[in-house]
Order: sequence, then C-alpha cells, then structure tokens
Amino acid sequence: MRIRVVNPNTTEAMTATIARSAAAVAGPGTRLDAVTATMGPASIESHYDEALSVPGLLAAVAAGEQEGVDGYVIACFGDPGLDAARELARGPVVGIAEAALRTATQLGRGFSVVTTLGRTVGRTADLVRHYGLQRFCRGIHACELPVLALGTDPDARKIVTEACRAALAADDSDAIVLGCAGMADLCADIRAEIGAPVIDGVAAATLTVQSLLTMGLRPAGRGEWALPPSKPYTGLLAPFQR
Repeated sequence: MRIRVVNPNTTEAMTATIARSAAAVAGPGTRLDAVTATMGPASIESHYDEALSVPGLLAAVAAGEQEGVDGYVIACFGDPGLDAARELARGPVVGIAEAALRTATQLGRGFSVVTTLGRTVGRTADLVRHYGLQRFCRGIHACELPVLALGTDPDARKIVTEACRAALAADDSDAIVLGCAGMADLCADIRAEIGAPVIDGVAAATLTVQSLLTMGLRPAGRGEWALPPSKPYTGLLAPFQR
C-alpha cells in the first residue's frame, strides 16, 4: 500500500520531522512518501494561515490520485481541508488531530492537549467539540512556542516537556496529546520524562490509514464525499477546476 503524508505548510525541515515519525510506525508492506505543500504559509498558526494552506494540500492529494496513492495523512493539527480532501481521494484521508484525540480516549478517562501558541487553543477546542470528545478533554495548554521555533530553539524540547508535565498535573489527565506535527520527534523523550502516554498525531494517523487499508476499507465515495461537481474556477484558482 502507498500512503502519502502531506505537510500543508511549506517548510521542508518540518516535512523531514514528519516523515521520520510516520516511517517509524509504518509496516513492512507500506510505502510512504512525505510531501511538502508547493504553495501556502511557512507555518500554520492562525485561521488565515489555515485557510491559505488548503489549496496546496488539495493539490498534493489531487496529484496523489493521479499517481495511485492509496491513502493520505494530513500532517497539521488543525486538520485543514480534511473534508475537501476526502471528496477528492478514493482512499482514506485522516487528519492528525482526529487520530491523536481518538487514540487518547483509549488510554484513560481524560487527556490534555499541549499546543504551540495561545491563539491556537480555541481552534483545538473547536476540533474537540467537532469530533464529539468533550467529555475526555480535560484541558488545552499552550507552551507559547511558535511552530517554526520547534525546530530551531535549543530549549524547545525542555519547554514542551515542562508544559506537558504541568498539564498532566493541572488536569489530572491520563495522557497528553501533542498539538502540532512539529512536535512529533519529541514524543518518545517526553513520554520517558513524564511517565505517561504521549501521543504524536503523525504516528497515530499513519497507523489509522494503514489499518483501514489493511482491512480493505475505503470510503464509499457517494453523498457528501462524492467527487465535487465540475464547474469553472477563475483567477489564481483556475488550475483547481475539475
């Protein structure tokens, strides 16, 4: 099976981090390719960023459909463009937020999310409600590190680890969900440091797509997730016309 992991931002270094996390859990029969959006923001940490990341994401999915990709991971914790990508793809498309949050519900009665900037807390809360997981989420905490600083700040690992430790204590949670794909390479170290389950959404989403494909499960491709109707697109979006 072939799974494409799409980084919806345009930072290649983050794609490399994401690729390592996905590869670490992929089975022997799984072929992974991690791709970086060819258009969009360098990082996604606002509603504006998220909206403008979607065309690049959809272009990567559309290309994958031409290349015979079987399933997709959206490697941004906002799950941008998830429903639109599911309209385009013949196989399963899984966002890392949904995968991580649902995984956390199987590890205890409650989890906490540790994200990047405080301005993203509301978006995370929206996703928790959207996925119907309010009764499991005990808190959402920001470590106040910009996304790109996760790969450049020498203190990033310490800052995120301490934020996870504090969230675990403050919320009396059973697990921590890391609220950014750029935190993927910190997961194992943080787990060892705080002595509790820590979930990286990239790994969780990769395994979810792999499991669905192994079971022979694909979307029905009708109703809401049928191919979008063909119509003219103009201006910068003209190449997206189907």
